[in-house]
Amino acid sequence: MFEKRSVLGLFTKEDAAADALDALRSAGYDKGEYEVLTGTPYPEGTFGEEEPKHTLYRWPLIGAACGFIVALVLTSGTQLAFPLVTGGKPVLSIPPMSIIIYEGTMLGAIIFTVIGILIESRLPRLFMGAYDERITEGYIGVTVTTSTDRVAGAEEVLNASGAEEITRGWENN
Repeated sequence: MFEKRSVLGLFTKEDAAADALDALRSAGYDKGEYEVLTGTPYPEGTFGEEEPKHTLYRWPLIGAACGFIVALVLTSGTQLAFPLVTGGKPVLSIPPMSIIIYEGTMLGAIIFTVIGILIESRLPRLFMGAYDERITEGYIGVTVTTSTDRVAGAEEVLNASGAEEITRGWENN
């Protein structure tokens, strides 16, 4: 079975953490295997990582389209299944349908936006990596979460990059 382990390297300088990310990239680690943890807000790209691609805007659009279709099918299906002809007016009455379709569109957009936020934020996080409370005191952490056979290589790369301390995530439990 594929088991993951997490290793945390603590750095005090931004340049050393950026060098560690470059060394991890050149050692063959995928960008999904390492992460920078810091208690200080740094601009995106400070450590040489790629700028994240946000796709949250797609979720409300998909939700609005789904809500529109469901509301349209629901209102027209109900009126056609139980026709109530009143004074020669059409069976499908557009003004009342438009209110329900609008509400369905908004409801679908809101529900899909909440789902999109959870997915884009990677919540819930199934595997928590290594963490050290000194990160909130100013240290910069570089976490490498990878398979058990590549953990030793990650520790070597972090040590060679000037990590002040290496912490193994599975030993803290």
